Amino acid sequence: MAETMNKAAIRNTMKLSDFDYHLPPELIAQRPLSPRDQSRLLVLDRASGKINHRSFRDVVDYLNPEDCLVLNETKVIPARLRGIKKESGLEVELLLNRQLGPDLWEALSRPARRIKVGDSLLFNELEAKVVGRGHESRREVRFNFNGEDFWLKLERIGEVPLPPYINRDSGLLSEDRETYQTIYARSPGAVAAPTAGLHFTPELLEAITQKGGKVARLILHVGLGTFQPVRSEDIRSHLMAAEYYEVREKAAQVINATKGRVIAVGTTTVKALESSPSTNGARITPSSGLSDLFIYPPYQFRAIDGLITNFHLPKSTLLMLVSALAGRERIFSAYQEAIRKGYRFFSYGDAMLII
Repeated sequence: MAETMNKAAIRNTMKLSDFDYHLPPELIAQRPLSPRDQSRLLVLDRASGKINHRSFRDVVDYLNPEDCLVLNETKVIPARLRGIKKESGLEVELLLNRQLGPDLWEALSRPARRIKVGDSLLFNELEAKVVGRGHESRREVRFNFNGEDFWLKLERIGEVPLPPYINRDSGLLSEDRETYQTIYARSPGAVAAPTAGLHFTPELLEAITQKGGKVARLILHVGLGTFQPVRSEDIRSHLMAAEYYEVREKAAQVINATKGRVIAVGTTTVKALESSPSTNGARITPSSGLSDLFIYPPYQFRAIDGLITNFHLPKSTLLMLVSALAGRERIFSAYQEAIRKGYRFFSYGDAMLII
């Protein structure tokens, strides 16, 4: 029986080209709306395929008193560092990806061929030593804080690494540090925002709790692996880079006690929840560590019932995840409807509620 199911799953596995679509460039959002909850919301019923068009602040109308909303509290760090090689004065750039220890980071380097193990790099008052070499441009670097708090130094000298499709030819806007951050971010470590959460305001979260909805919070530090392109037509051969996640006891208790639906805010939240083991009939158990979970059709979700998410890039692993939840045909039909209606796409764009 299991062998038959496995063969059926393999036959149903989709190809990379199945997740491609054309998006008019003018629909790629370059700036967020203000206030945050003024963005549009496409509501997709994953059972019937029915679509409704609302404002994001109307999301409270779709949440029942017994439902639980799960948020990712990761905080985007100013992960792009520009400096020089101490030995030669060569201009260099690091993009921090994942913290490996108190002073040790994995980072993408540029120009990679000229940054070698043993090199000393200077970023204003912050110094780093290249201590390891990974695949392609990845380097392990150890920072010298000179007795000062690393995060304070990073806030002073680092830049927020906005996605490349957001055009900032003349430099970052002063407000990008605030707008490319959820209002509930508290744990530094992400190199990209969990963008579905960018739409929430304090007033909207208060309205949800006033209605009786529960809110649980977890952490998944969004890394560059989330945006790593799938290069093989057979998507099963794609390997996701690991990202750190943390689901604490309190969050697990709230989620497991939920009598209604568990609705994740963002694909990163889904990844953390689905990476947490399920035992003794509970949806999840407290856990933490590195997750390289890659969700694509067909996939049986066990931790969530619904999802709030943005509109994702063609051929991306995030588009594959939402297709696993609602079905590829329903997702692509919704995307085409969103394009026809002029929705704003990607990080600073509009949102979708899949229930």
